[in-house]
Amino acid sequence: MTSQPVAAYPARDQYAKPLLVALLSGCGVALALGLYAKLHHPSKYALDVAGFSSPLYAKAWLTTAAVVFAVVQLITGARITRQAAPAWMAGVHRWSGRIAILLTVPVIIHCIYALGFGTYSARVIAHSVLGCIFYGAFVAKMLSLVRRDAMPKWVLPVLGGVVFVSLIGLWATSALWLFATKGVHS
Repeated sequence: MTSQPVAAYPARDQYAKPLLVALLSGCGVALALGLYAKLHHPSKYALDVAGFSSPLYAKAWLTTAAVVFAVVQLITGARITRQAAPAWMAGVHRWSGRIAILLTVPVIIHCIYALGFGTYSARVIAHSVLGCIFYGAFVAKMLSLVRRDAMPKWVLPVLGGVVFVSLIGLWATSALWLFATKGVHS
């Protein structure tokens, strides 16, 4: 009876565990946000931001600014991953992402506490689901970034793409809808 050397057996997938932890954590965050927003009794109290005519316009303009920074992230991220980029571009990429996320924080706080998980129209359901996906994908991306050396090269661009697309969807189902139906003003 011949035994095969240990090297002949396939190596354990070194990416599976850290990727699974990142994805499950992101799913957990998305689910927790959605459940809390749905089960929490909305306060109906608006988060008022100085300089805006209403909380809806504050949220719309903050989300629009976040989308602008997310576009910068998309452009710099594509350049960084595809070709040699100037050293300063990595800093612009990181800071545009940080600013984009920070701009969404007052928006999610208002959405969760004042409005909850809305289900009264297809647009609102899509918006609520996209909000959960956005933050879940963001958490998964950040956890993947922490273990960047243990991840396949495609993970960060794919998760970054999910974060970007969900933010665009959020913007389209909220800010764009508001601007199209009520006009563009502060």
